[in-house]
Amino acid sequence: MASEAGESDLGDRIEALQRRLSRTWELLQGSTLDVRPFRPGEDGPLASFVVPEDETEVDRYWVNAPYAYVVITYDDAESEHRYYAVEPELDAFERELLDRVVDDIRDPLLYREGSGKTDEETLRTELETLLEGYGVEAEMDTFHALVYYLYRDFRGFGKVDPLLNDRHIEDVSCDGYDLPIFVYHDEYTDIETNVSFGQEALDSYVIRLAQQSGRHVSVGDPIVETTLPDGSRAELALGEEVTPRGSAFTIRQYAEDPFTPVDLVEYGTFSVEQMAYFWLCIEHNKSLIFAGGTASGKTTSMNAVSMFVPPRAKVLTIEDTRELSLYHDNWLSAVTRERRYEGTDIDMYDLLRSALRHRPEYIVVGEVRGEEAITLFQAMNTGHTTFSTMHADSIETVINRLENEPINVPRAMVQSLDMLSVQTLTRADDERVRRAKTIGEIGGIDQRTGELDYSSAFEWRPDSDTFRRNDSSLLEEIADDRGWSRSELLREVRRRERFLELLSALGIDDYRTFTALVNEYYADADRVMEKLDERAAAADGVDPDEFAAEDASPGGGTDRGPDASDGDGARAGDAGSDATDR
Repeated sequence: MASEAGESDLGDRIEALQRRLSRTWELLQGSTLDVRPFRPGEDGPLASFVVPEDETEVDRYWVNAPYAYVVITYDDAESEHRYYAVEPELDAFERELLDRVVDDIRDPLLYREGSGKTDEETLRTELETLLEGYGVEAEMDTFHALVYYLYRDFRGFGKVDPLLNDRHIEDVSCDGYDLPIFVYHDEYTDIETNVSFGQEALDSYVIRLAQQSGRHVSVGDPIVETTLPDGSRAELALGEEVTPRGSAFTIRQYAEDPFTPVDLVEYGTFSVEQMAYFWLCIEHNKSLIFAGGTASGKTTSMNAVSMFVPPRAKVLTIEDTRELSLYHDNWLSAVTRERRYEGTDIDMYDLLRSALRHRPEYIVVGEVRGEEAITLFQAMNTGHTTFSTMHADSIETVINRLENEPINVPRAMVQSLDMLSVQTLTRADDERVRRAKTIGEIGGIDQRTGELDYSSAFEWRPDSDTFRRNDSSLLEEIADDRGWSRSELLREVRRRERFLELLSALGIDDYRTFTALVNEYYADADRVMEKLDERAAAADGVDPDEFAAEDASPGGGTDRGPDASDGDGARAGDAGSDATDR
């Protein structure tokens, strides 16, 4: 028996040696790859997904065709949705090959970074060269899967990349080691994903996110607030000192193109009447604060109404992290700076003092919460128009916060503020929605009580999900300044409402086009209204089906579950044409 075992062991070693010699000969010979674009019919699907037994598929769509897609399921027993990021599958050999390629491609990648030419095409070329050097006869499905992971890990956001490519996701939250990442989905709200990190991987990932945004994070300085290269806002925590369950991060996504007033009207956050009101007030230099709780849409709304600023006016924005985006010729953007080891910090107070020397007409401050508020209100008192945001849930709370610690703005200065828009994240028809709860106007100081007077120009009625319009002293003030009669004021307000309604009907929600049309309105209102009326009349005969997106469905077709479509009515799936671009 021992003799037979010895012979068997010797045979295995000889066979392993033969394989090694054969592999060495292949490497010496090299190979030639016939690299071509991805062909779904021949090379796909790259990824497949089997719905767990106790769950039902309710949605499926691409986030990075033809590589990665998302499947949303519903667990009846737990009464909750689940989010699955599905990426190309790699077997053991392909994973080992990927690890080797990552090591070998790093040096040429770093070399090319200096020229700014490290893109997906560069990775394809380097990968092809390496595989031919290894003597690996890779099939095209393997080649394209490797390209995906190389790009995802070198130029994307690693395991979180599918989540950050999902336009339905607003927030990505990782709470610690080996815990599932949660996302906030615009249709399914807070939902658990199948993505998680082990301890070493999560620590490395948090450090990498900081480095990608040009910041430093360490055990000595474990908390960092920063903006990622794609414009997302990130809060990072390293280690277990401040977050006992391990390193953590929250990434808040922003749309590539900012929302316009038309978008906010269509989402029901504001009414057309409210937007026309903002427009008239902003044109006539009325200062404004957007207040509300976390994720109530304060910054989004402020950015949107800033598109009403007259075209040649000088605008200066001041932020802790870059969020605002304007399509404005005369716009200067300023961001605070934090230096831990060299140089000096530059905070919002420093930037605001500097801003006044640039002689801006409009100053937009990301959020007021400290000593910079005094300077901001001083700017209001000296004729500058200012917009800002604040965490508060009512007009009374805003005034109290402004007048008390740590902001301490004198009441006489607070009355230079013209408008307050209080927003809320609430529920309507079983959906989470953002609504402008009230738009208030700040009056003077009551001589009898010494309190600050204010009134409500618009109020949201939750029972009917509608907005009620009240009398506006600001509009009356504007009419007096312009020498308009009440009928002329109402005619101008109605014309601007009509402008916004036409843009909505024509589907014009691109912020560049929107701003350009607003600028045209300032130049010649009658001409631009005539042009929009003509376009609307011509569009009445257009068949909307001509613009319908072609259906598609991702991945493998294993246990697909019920048919499900995304919010745009287009399914993500089996691609029907070559798809090589990310």
